[in-house]
Amino acid sequence: MVKNNLLEGMKVLDLTRVLAGPYAAMMLADMGAEVLKIEMPGVGDDSRQNAPVVGGGESAYFINLNRNKRGITLNLKSEKGKEIFRKLVSEYDVVIENYRPGVMEKLGLGYEDLKKVNSGVIYAAISGFGHYGPYSQRAGYDIIAQAMSGLMSTSGWPGGPPTRTGTAIGDVVAGLSCCIGILAAYTNKLKTGAGEKVDIALVDSLVSALEIINIIYLCTGRIPQRIGNRYEAIYPYDSFKAADGDVIIACGNDKLFGLLKNYLQTPEFEDPDFGSNIDRVKNHAKLKLLVEKWTVEHSVDEIVGILLGLGIPAAPINTIDRVVSDPHIAGAREMFIDCEHPTAGKLKIAGSHLKFERHKFGVYRPAPLLSEHTDEVLKSLGYSQTDCAKFREEGIV
Repeated sequence: MVKNNLLEGMKVLDLTRVLAGPYAAMMLADMGAEVLKIEMPGVGDDSRQNAPVVGGGESAYFINLNRNKRGITLNLKSEKGKEIFRKLVSEYDVVIENYRPGVMEKLGLGYEDLKKVNSGVIYAAISGFGHYGPYSQRAGYDIIAQAMSGLMSTSGWPGGPPTRTGTAIGDVVAGLSCCIGILAAYTNKLKTGAGEKVDIALVDSLVSALEIINIIYLCTGRIPQRIGNRYEAIYPYDSFKAADGDVIIACGNDKLFGLLKNYLQTPEFEDPDFGSNIDRVKNHAKLKLLVEKWTVEHSVDEIVGILLGLGIPAAPINTIDRVVSDPHIAGAREMFIDCEHPTAGKLKIAGSHLKFERHKFGVYRPAPLLSEHTDEVLKSLGYSQTDCAKFREEGIV
C-alpha cells in the first residue's frame, strides 16, 4: 500500500494510551507523519487488553487505532530510559501524551524540560480537564467528560435518565482537537522554528461541541433538557416511526417543510401553528403526530425513497450491519478496509474519514506488536546490539 505523504517529514512520538491520544496520532500517521508509539515494557497500551479480541489474542480495538505506527517499549522511570527518550525528542517534532497533568513534569520530561532538549518541540497533552484550573488533577475518562460537559444531561428521552452516546465521543472529539492543534503548531513551527504546548481537555472539547445547547441557556436562561432525537432549532427534524422501523426526516427550513406539506396534501398542515419554523419548534409534538400518521403506513426504504425524490433530506436509522455493507459508506467512500496483521491475520478496520484528491489513505503498516521496532530505533540512535540486549535485561526496554 502506498503511503500518504501529505505530512512527510513530520516526526511524532506517541506516548498515549487507549483512545483520544492514539486517535490523534493515528490521523497524523494516516496522513504520512512518521509516528513512533512508545509503550511500557511488558505491559504496553492499556487498550491491548480491550475487547474485541481477534486471532492470536490481539485486540482489534488496539489494531484499529494504532495502524501506520512503529512501536517500541521504554521505561521512562529509569534514568537510561529518560536518556533514550531525550535523544528521540532531539530528533522529533511532536510529543503527544495523555497522562494526568504533572506526571511528565515529575519525571523531568514535561514541556519546560523537553524544550531545553529541542526548542522547536511541539508538546501536545490530552487530559480530562486540562493542565490548569481547579479540576486539573482529576482523572478524566470519556464518560466523565460526557457528564461534566452537559452532554449526558441533554442526551436521551424526556422522563428518561441521562444517557452517554453510543461511542466514546468525548475521546474522539478530544483526539480531533489535538490533531488540529498539532497541525496549527506545526505550521507555525515551519514558519518560525518555534515550538508550542497544545493543551487539550476532554471536557473542553465536548463543551465546545455542544454549540447551540450552550447558547440556548446563555441567551434565554432556559436549561436544555433531554428531547430525544429532535433538534432544538428547527422542526420537523426528528426520527419518526415507520411500518418496519424508524426513519429520519430533516426539514431544515421552510422550503423543505413546504415540499413535505405539498406532497402529503393534509389540511391539518395548514394550521397556523406550523406557519414558520419557530411555530413548528414550539408545536413539535403536535406536528410529529401528524407526520407519523403517514410514516407508520410505509416502510423505511419507501419513505426515504419518496422524500429524497422530492428533495427532502431523509435517511434510514441504520444498524451497524447495514452501515458496513452500504454501497456509499463502505463502497465508494471506503470507510471499512482490509488490514493484514502479523498475528491477528486478515481483518476489517475503519478507514480514514479524511479524503484527498491526490493523497490516498491506506494501511501501509499494521499496528505494531509490543516492542516490535525497539532494536531498530535504538540502533538508529547509535546504540549497539549489545546495548539493546543489556537494556532489555535491565527492564529499560
